[in-house]
Amino acid sequence: MIRRFAALFGLVLLAVAAGGAGQPPPPAEAAHLSQADLADLDKVSEYLNSIHTLQGDFVQIDPNGDTDQGRFYLAKPGRLRFEYDPPSPLLIVSDGRFVSVANTKLKHVDRYPLSATPLDLIVGDNIDLRHSKEILAVEHQSDTLIILARTSTNRTKANLRLEFTYPIIELREWTVLDDQGLKTTVALRGLEQGVALNDSLFVMRDLRKPIGTRSGE
Repeated sequence: MIRRFAALFGLVLLAVAAGGAGQPPPPAEAAHLSQADLADLDKVSEYLNSIHTLQGDFVQIDPNGDTDQGRFYLAKPGRLRFEYDPPSPLLIVSDGRFVSVANTKLKHVDRYPLSATPLDLIVGDNIDLRHSKEILAVEHQSDTLIILARTSTNRTKANLRLEFTYPIIELREWTVLDDQGLKTTVALRGLEQGVALNDSLFVMRDLRKPIGTRSGE
């Protein structure tokens, strides 16, 4: 389950590449990127920073070609919910303080402080990709803008691929390459930005109680 959790949130590494909350950006943009590349990164940063609430569908494709899908919700700052469709028992909820990763079948929940995960970065504000040491390349393919990034400066090659529509910027999908060279892709569909989201979406219910025993569920 933890591996699937990490693959799903490969996108959060984009925010790591952006510099991270509370950390000043490097004094100058990466020299290997052209002015056109930097302008594209500014557009993506502006798009990400414009998001306050977002919902849509996702499809996750694992290295074996097997798929999971579901619905996700995001409300800044700090709140996320990824609901996997049955038969997957996985449910991920961030309430702004803690990230809960639940197996609804086993009725087991692992919790992590949001501040200790990369999620704290992408659900925050002030993303600035221009001043990134992790962004390795910016590419264009037809109507797609592709950002190739690494998850740490210890890596020499990209292990994260992010795809956006272009020239109107919208996140389309991301692919994570793990240390064994295996790829997991998460594709987003039907994105709706600026929607009103119920606070109950970002509360992990007590899995020991039947659905409907608490208000809003």
